[in-house]
Amino acid sequence: VLLMDQGTGCTEKSRKSELALNQSMRKEEDGEEGREEAVERRDKQLRALCGVADLNNGAIGLYNMGLSCCLNSLLQVFFMNTHFTVILRRIKVPTVHTEQKKSVPYQMLLLLEKMQRSKQRAVYPQELVRCLTLHNLKLFVQYDAAQLFLSLWNLIKSQITDGQLADRLTTLYTIRVQEYLVCQKCSFETKRDSNMLTLPLPMFNSCSQRLKTLEDSLSCFFQPELLTDNNMCLCDQCERKTPCLQVSELACLPHTLTLHLKRFYYRKSSWTQKISYSLPFPQSLDFNQILTQEQCHPDAKEKADWQYDLFGVVAHSGLASFGHYCAYIRSLTEGKWYCFNDSSVCQVLWDDVKCTYGNSHTHW
Repeated sequence: VLLMDQGTGCTEKSRKSELALNQSMRKEEDGEEGREEAVERRDKQLRALCGVADLNNGAIGLYNMGLSCCLNSLLQVFFMNTHFTVILRRIKVPTVHTEQKKSVPYQMLLLLEKMQRSKQRAVYPQELVRCLTLHNLKLFVQYDAAQLFLSLWNLIKSQITDGQLADRLTTLYTIRVQEYLVCQKCSFETKRDSNMLTLPLPMFNSCSQRLKTLEDSLSCFFQPELLTDNNMCLCDQCERKTPCLQVSELACLPHTLTLHLKRFYYRKSSWTQKISYSLPFPQSLDFNQILTQEQCHPDAKEKADWQYDLFGVVAHSGLASFGHYCAYIRSLTEGKWYCFNDSSVCQVLWDDVKCTYGNSHTHW
């Protein structure tokens, strides 16, 4: 899973924009409160604004609590995203203790603060894990990172009671695509808006040829596809299943874009096999250079902002049925890369990140 941060420019500019945003938000909330209390509260929040991404006391790891490497990697990605932590720090805290124990965003906030206060190399996320088990996310289960990301994000979104904050979270992560289905028998066309949290990118094209770069995979995702045989769709006008042409047009990209490389395929109906071949990805992406005019919706706005810098990589080593996850994340305030491997955290170079391009013998 690749996470891209939208055209942040230099890291100092990113940090200043976050501080300015937070200050303006505090001004709205201070109202008629005493000046001293308002200043003290504001300064306290500004010191903690960037969450773990500040890394002033060193990056903090998370102990594995039972096949929780996938969860740990995703939590580090959330906490290192300063745009997300600004939202997390403004949630309304449940007043009832039983509701606090069941609130995923509140337990994430407590874990973030625990990590910031800790002088150890790692902390135990037991309270958050207990909270997640109440929502049927169990321990000792081998999760797929993209699937767990969707489950975790939906829990966070559904439990944020402030409508404006929930909308900001949606804007931060949601991709909007317009999809068309054109019947090849009667030319009847249906269309719908589709909101996605990840772009599921193929490793092979429609001719089963191996794709060589991430840019190729993105372009392939937005190529028209003819749906035939078992993939035919119901045509409302023909009143039966017919061959259809499926077309997807990109309408809107979020600030934090999540790309999911589909490194799996099914054999003998129930056997899943991992695709381990190398697929290089760049440190920067410009969608205006990758997609054609036909692959973008005519009403798409802010296309000038469709430029991204790589922010994080959630990588898997092993087979489809078992293995291990870790995360490579670039600090938005420092610009340095770190490897988060459960309780172990260390600074790395771009060449280390490139090991996640994929092969059958990945070692960290």
